[in-house]
Amino acid sequence: MMQQIYPVVPHDYAYEINKDFHFAAAHYVPSTDAGKCQHIHGHTYFANITIVGDTLDHSGFLVNFKTIKDLVHRRFDHRVLNKDAAFSDEDPSYFPTSEVIARTIYEIVQAHLDTLDNQPKCVQVFLRETPTSYCVYRPKEASSQ
Repeated sequence: MMQQIYPVVPHDYAYEINKDFHFAAAHYVPSTDAGKCQHIHGHTYFANITIVGDTLDHSGFLVNFKTIKDLVHRRFDHRVLNKDAAFSDEDPSYFPTSEVIARTIYEIVQAHLDTLDNQPKCVQVFLRETPTSYCVYRPKEASSQ
């Protein structure tokens, strides 16, 4: 994976980790306003997930990098995103656009982090759909900390 500079999220936590990975998936945006994107097509998505916290776990990790990748990669790699329960062909808030995919990745990762004793927080998901198009999702609660 090529080195990428990502937007920085200001925070007061002691630790910050970033995990880069990619996954290949197909999708379509079920809206006539989507133009060609209303037809099924695929991307190699590149993601960066930023996690912060003050306390390390029993292994000395804020969170294991592999776990973060596996949460998303196992679910979305080589899939048609529209068939995943997180997305909808009826509600535009759940169409598998870059924005909604990035938000969904955040929700998946944060749900896992909420189960950990050291309580790390996901503060940013950077999702590149094409070489020239990307989305950054930052949960509102993270930006107020």
